[in-house]
Amino acid sequence: MSTERENQIHPIVTESIVHNTKTLSNLYSLTSSLFGVTAGILGLESYSGFLLYLILSVVTTFLVYAIKVAPDSLAEGRPVLDTQRFFKGALQFWTGGLMSGLSGFVLTWTLFYGLVRI
Repeated sequence: MSTERENQIHPIVTESIVHNTKTLSNLYSLTSSLFGVTAGILGLESYSGFLLYLILSVVTTFLVYAIKVAPDSLAEGRPVLDTQRFFKGALQFWTGGLMSGLSGFVLTWTLFYGLVRI
């Protein structure tokens, strides 16, 4: 829990949190479409396609965390798992992209499956 002194030294700027959330949402939308293209070209069906989406989404989230969030937290001397300063919450950071990109994934998956297989 942040104290008042910590908030004065390292303020949480709402505009920055909104910007980070929008950027992450755009990343998930783009990558979910690319994952759909991958699943369609590979000819995956049913659970194997959704499993590919789940695995690649988790890998994408870990890469964003490892490249951007963890080094910034370490530089400020904060715990590595502290995503509160950059996003609305840890749950939103780790699971927010799964449901928001699902429709784009299914759309491009079925399109490219139909183009390649039929």
